[in-house]
Amino acid sequence: TVDWRWEADHPVLKTVRHFLACYFSGKAATPDIRLAPAGSPFRQTVWNILSTIPIGQVVTYGQIAKQIADARRVPSMSAQAVGSAVAHNPISILIPCHRVVGFNGGLTGYAGGLERKAELLRIEKEISICSGNGVQR
Repeated sequence: TVDWRWEADHPVLKTVRHFLACYFSGKAATPDIRLAPAGSPFRQTVWNILSTIPIGQVVTYGQIAKQIADARRVPSMSAQAVGSAVAHNPISILIPCHRVVGFNGGLTGYAGGLERKAELLRIEKEISICSGNGVQR
């Protein structure tokens, strides 16, 4: 059992608050924390790929499946399996699953709802860079 204790000024929470404040004010930030969500090796692979998608860009489930297939040197990988792993992402926004779209570029599946996915992508189109404690333009 993990002994959880709320510490509002814990460095990780301060970093996440800073990231979210920057993000929702239209400034990009990269959270300076090590993320380690629990999940199968396949899910971990997908979540690591999600973490590399640049702000304001999108990729398809199929593109992620192809990337994994290429890395594993297998002929193909299921885009549906990728979709399942994306759907089980426990740290939305920090691991940006909203940047994954359907094969035709359409918005599909998002635990927070498609209207929120669309809004997150809209925010990212107008983002500047925010890092550390300040803003870079």
